[in-house]
Amino acid sequence: MSANKHCTPTEWIDPDDAPELSDAFFDQADEYVGGKLVRRGRPKAEAPKLALTVRYDADVIEAFKATGKGWQTHMNAALKDWLKTHSPA
Repeated sequence: MSANKHCTPTEWIDPDDAPELSDAFFDQADEYVGGKLVRRGRPKAEAPKLALTVRYDADVIEAFKATGKGWQTHMNAALKDWLKTHSPA
């Protein structure tokens, strides 16, 4: 049976028994500038990609998957290259 796991152990009896807060703790803490949360991580893309569902022939997918990690990016690049010389209409 799965039980809820607590993020922080609750074995402390005395509040003075709490661990010391290290520099690493504060490096990961949220930072606010003038009441606004400063976002961490990758900045938002100028042209974000769209998620959608499409169907391709199995041999096409297997050919791109055979290229290894990043095969969807390779497929996107191939479609962009095709659009340079063809009209989608």
